Amino acid sequence: MRITPARKKEFFNFLFVAPHLVLFVIFILIPILFGLYISFTRWDLSGSPQWAGLDNYKEILFNKDSTFHFQFFNGMKNTIIYVVASLPLLIGIPLLLALAMSAKVKGTGFFQAVFYVPGLFSISAIAIIWLLVFNKRVGPVNNLFGSDAVWISTQPYAWIVILVVSTWAFLGGNMIIYRAALSGIPVDLYEAADIDGAGAIKKFTKITLPSIRFQLLYTIVMTTLSSFGIYGQARIMTEGNPNQSTFTIMMYIRDLAFSSGKSISGMASAMAMLLGLLMLVVTAVQFWLMNRDK
Repeated sequence: MRITPARKKEFFNFLFVAPHLVLFVIFILIPILFGLYISFTRWDLSGSPQWAGLDNYKEILFNKDSTFHFQFFNGMKNTIIYVVASLPLLIGIPLLLALAMSAKVKGTGFFQAVFYVPGLFSISAIAIIWLLVFNKRVGPVNNLFGSDAVWISTQPYAWIVILVVSTWAFLGGNMIIYRAALSGIPVDLYEAADIDGAGAIKKFTKITLPSIRFQLLYTIVMTTLSSFGIYGQARIMTEGNPNQSTFTIMMYIRDLAFSSGKSISGMASAMAMLLGLLMLVVTAVQFWLMNRDK
C-alpha cells in the first residue's frame, strides 16, 4: 500500500505522542481504574478484594454515625479552607513579584532565582526548617516579636504557619510563568495607553490581565489541584492538631490505606474517588468562569 504524505505525517505525529501516551496509561489511567474498582470493595491489601458495591460510598456520605463519615467531611472542610485561603496568596503574590521584576533594572534575575529556589527542596525539608522558625522557645519569630504563641498547636496560628510555608515554598513556579507571559506583551500597547492618559490600574486591568489570561487560567487550575492534595505541611508541622482542625482529606486517605493498623483500602479509595470528582467539578467551573463570554 502506498504511503501518502498525510499518512506519513500522522505516523510521525503518533511517534511523538506515543511515549507520553504509554506513561499516561501505565502511571495514571491504570491506577485510576484500579482505584475505582477497589473503591467498590472491602480490601486490606492482603488476600482478594471482596465486592461491596456502593456500601463504602453510602457509609461515607450518609451514615452520620460512621467514623468514615466524620473523617471525610472534616477532611474536606479543612482542605477547602486551605484551598480558599492559599489560592489568592499563590496567585496574587507571584503576579505582584513578576510585575515588580518586569521593570528593566539590574538584579531582577538574582531575585527571581532567590524566590524560585525554595521550590527545589522537598516539602519535608522545608517544613522542618519552618518548625524551627516558629518554635515557641528558640524560634526567631517569638523571640523577635516577644510573643509566647504556640504556633503549631493552637488556632488560627496553625493555619497561618501552613499558609506561610506553602506560599514561601510554591510561589516561584507561578512567578516564572507570569514573568514569561509579561515579557511577551507588546510595549506598543502600553505606549498607546499612555497617550490616551490611562493610569497604572487601567493599564493593568485592560492590557496586562487580558494579555496573560491563558497563563492565569493554567496557574489557577494547577494551583487549585495541587492545593487539594495538601499533605506534607499539615502532616509534618501540625499532625492535624488542634482537634484535627488541620487534618486534611489526603491525611485521612493515607492513614486509612497505609496506617500501622489494619488497612481499609476500599474506604480510602472511595474517599479518593470522591475527592477526584470534586476536583474535576471545581476545575470545570474554573474553565467555564475563565472562558465565558463577557
